Amino acid sequence: MHPREETGTATQVTHTSEPSPPEPSPPESSPPQASPEPSGANPPRPKRLSLITGATGLLGSYIAEQLREQGEPVRGLVRTGSDTRLLSKLGVELFEGDLRDLDSLGRATQGVDTVYHCGAFVGDWGPWQQYFEGTVETTRNVVEACRASGNPRLLHVSSISVYGQVSADRGKIDEDFPIGQHHWLWDYYGRSKVEAEQVVRAYPNHTIVRPSWIYGPRDRVSIPRLVDALRSGQLRIMGSGRNPLNMVYAGDVAAGAILAANEPAAVGQAYHLCSHGEITQRELVDLFTEGLGMPRVERHAPMPVAWSVAFLAEAAFRSLGRRTPPPFTRRGIYIMGRPTNFSIAKAAEQLGWEPRVKTREGVREALQWYLSTHPAA
Repeated sequence: MHPREETGTATQVTHTSEPSPPEPSPPESSPPQASPEPSGANPPRPKRLSLITGATGLLGSYIAEQLREQGEPVRGLVRTGSDTRLLSKLGVELFEGDLRDLDSLGRATQGVDTVYHCGAFVGDWGPWQQYFEGTVETTRNVVEACRASGNPRLLHVSSISVYGQVSADRGKIDEDFPIGQHHWLWDYYGRSKVEAEQVVRAYPNHTIVRPSWIYGPRDRVSIPRLVDALRSGQLRIMGSGRNPLNMVYAGDVAAGAILAANEPAAVGQAYHLCSHGEITQRELVDLFTEGLGMPRVERHAPMPVAWSVAFLAEAAFRSLGRRTPPPFTRRGIYIMGRPTNFSIAKAAEQLGWEPRVKTREGVREALQWYLSTHPAA
């Protein structure tokens, strides 16, 4: 089982044939529109043109939707052949381009005030080159395009995965906790997010948000994987199942990203956009089995055993050159079995942001969306 975490877009970035770089060393409620300002008050904020990379993905589509509901003009960077029906319905300006193509990015960023960089390689399997090109190099291209286009505000979507596997004994982790120091062997997703942040920090007019596991309607990765794992009988409860989960509704993350992109004091800052952990792993699995009309999952797997088995499976699949992941990966186990220990105090205090959609409500909504769009499932 491989739930998707903190993803920018559900579609994977394709890759060039450039030589592989060396591997790193281990180290949907939208905000209400503002009412007219009373006489003598500050004038309404002028309309700002926003460019969204990964606009057809889960988070990108919610950002586009909320910006359009606020009356803001939006340009979406989309690849040829991608499904743009929702964006067209929202009135988004469609700009065909590619994150690997600096020329098309330069044209896409012309005249924009804000760039929401949601596009990245999403997945828990593949060689380092795939993650480097799909996340680090594409981010470098976005930064270069911003530099050449008047230095618009860059809102970069990163991930709590930059911290790696941090023990729950450390207590609440805030944004000042060191990144890139607790990654396991082959944790290419987390390491690519660390390197992408380093690229972004060289661009002064930036803000970084670090979501946790993003879910909701339009989720084409984690919801289908959980459903498939349940129906195939592969899913086990990791450990006791009592650990709270960091799941956060995509619409809430979009609202936080928009707040961060428009807050002057947020320039150069990073913010966690996570939930309070109001649902446990056990309760999440029960919600899914109930919604699917399936019996309750009773089988558990001790975390150390599951971790070791997943490592051996990954090693075997890599030695055989398999392009698809094994049934269990350490990233999937970590996402389901880790504790909730990321503080959102900074986002609450500086942005006025907190998740609004209750996890049980959001999970039921997401599962209903999946079943309605996959009637044969």
